[in-house]
Amino acid sequence: MTEISANTFTLQHRPTEIRLKKEEKILEVDFEDGKSFSLTAELLRVESPSADVQGHGPGQKKTVAGRRHVGIMEILPVGNYAIRINFDDMHDTGIFSWDTLYDYGQRQDELWQEYLDALEKQGLSRDP
Repeated sequence: MTEISANTFTLQHRPTEIRLKKEEKILEVDFEDGKSFSLTAELLRVESPSADVQGHGPGQKKTVAGRRHVGIMEILPVGNYAIRINFDDMHDTGIFSWDTLYDYGQRQDELWQEYLDALEKQGLSRDP
């Protein structure tokens, strides 16, 4: 029998405010520790934690091309631990936990460069 403690699901980071700036295609997230991040819709879309993007195991991540102009239609709460983002390209299956958003904020330059490198390596473009 496997025991799971409540601590297994403890989130390390909690937002104090989330702002969607639709025109700028930016999601701003402020956290309890004072850190604030501005995440572009494009980055969130191409790094979506959905199985559609990340796959079902290591090494299965897909490079999503053509999303330079993607926007966010709405954000919806998922319990008290995450949000679901509905993108205007109709992708809506990624659930972004608070820790995922924090991680993406901390590593956005690295994630962005990895994305650009993957596009180039595969002969793909950010443009639709």
